[in-house]
Amino acid sequence: MKYAVVCSECGRETQNLLDYRCSCGQPLDVDLYVDFEIEKIRMKNYTLWRYLDFFPYVREIEIVSLGEGWTPLVKFSDNIYFKLESLNPTGSFKDRGTTVLVSTLHKSMKKAGTCISEDSSGNAGASVAAYAARAGLKARIYVPEKVSGPKFNQIRFYSAEVVKVSGSRSRVTEKAQKVERGEFYVGHILHPLFRDGLKTLAYELAEQFGWRVPKRVYLPVSAGTLLLGVMKGFKHLVDSNVIEVMPKIVACQTRQVSPLYHRLKGLSYTPPVKIASVADALVSVNPPLLNLMVRRLREANGDAVMVEEDEVVHAFAELAGKGFFVEPSSAVAYASYKKQLKNEEALKDDEVVIVLTGVGLKTTLKPN
Repeated sequence: MKYAVVCSECGRETQNLLDYRCSCGQPLDVDLYVDFEIEKIRMKNYTLWRYLDFFPYVREIEIVSLGEGWTPLVKFSDNIYFKLESLNPTGSFKDRGTTVLVSTLHKSMKKAGTCISEDSSGNAGASVAAYAARAGLKARIYVPEKVSGPKFNQIRFYSAEVVKVSGSRSRVTEKAQKVERGEFYVGHILHPLFRDGLKTLAYELAEQFGWRVPKRVYLPVSAGTLLLGVMKGFKHLVDSNVIEVMPKIVACQTRQVSPLYHRLKGLSYTPPVKIASVADALVSVNPPLLNLMVRRLREANGDAVMVEEDEVVHAFAELAGKGFFVEPSSAVAYASYKKQLKNEEALKDDEVVIVLTGVGLKTTLKPN
């Protein structure tokens, strides 16, 4: 057996790749029983599917790809590198998870004549809509009532049906999970296949660094799929003796949306009644994967940082002024690095990767 889908809490296995939650109610995960071997990389494939051999549940002839992955690693200064996830096909890192999810399931869904449903604040909805279009699947995307205009338009251009839901982000999820007849929920937050696709970002970083790793990796965190996927990828490389140690993973959040930061630091957190952050892709004040995130981050000796709105705005403007036009949510990671540097929690000589998760063309911010 090369893999198993198991509960992250009770360890119960499921044989159904369509499942996204254990019968005990907890999230599922993919356990891989295949070592990472450099020789198995498909060197002539410049997408994340160069790592196909580490997805034993995906058939090569059924891959649905838009050219995702193998994004540039750009040296910003002497020891700071940017990983440009904003250059994925739909403009965000979400394409890594979506290509794996859709590639695995689209055949069985087509056979059932299924319309897939997803809930999203924007980026994941756009990604699922795009890959559904590529696979010839119908998609229904549930979004917050005040979803960003550019993201809303992007989803619609992919010919997906869009349903706006009033209220909190959790209400959007609840609505999407109450599937109608002929509809199947593929929510990216809970689905283990989606998170499994995100481990490829860690593979790429290690490969692009010549099979060593930077001292620290900073990434913005909301629902936690990217955080969990990246840690999983690095752990796989360590367990396979490809790299010696994991980098220090730093989860970056805004003050308004910082449940992980507060839980990790043992502090109480009261979410705002209304989120008004410029980082509008980071909206999960009560993420269902929170306990799993805290556990994995502690196991990996990771850290979390919380930044203020003005720090995010300044980081966003500084990045744009240097030619990197990203979503404000991406700038949260750069702001967090600058904050740790200022507080001497990170050293200037540390080799650092900052993951820029989404393209700036998605933002509604306007220049002064």
